[in-house]
Amino acid sequence: MANELCCSDALIESYAERLKVCGHPLRLKILCLIERQDSCVTELWQCLRQSQPVVSQHLAVLKEKGIVHSEIHGNRRIYSIADPFIRRIVRSFNDADGAAIAPMASAR
Repeated sequence: MANELCCSDALIESYAERLKVCGHPLRLKILCLIERQDSCVTELWQCLRQSQPVVSQHLAVLKEKGIVHSEIHGNRRIYSIADPFIRRIVRSFNDADGAAIAPMASAR
């Protein structure tokens, strides 16, 4: 009965690998920004106050693992979250962040 309630080993391995890739604090920040608004590298590194090569390197890892994808719009490469599992997690972070900010704003 207990095995019937557990996720499959393959599913757990898949989730664990994706969570490990996204577990770096800067990658989580990148994902939170991208979830709020699809962004290009310039917008990301300026917002995060990191160098362009550092942000590009983290985006490359996320892209290689299928977490994000990019599309070219004019002369800009726009990134968005491709993985639905990760998108739901990051969306929950952003929802929690907004909920935490709202009471503080209304208290002013």
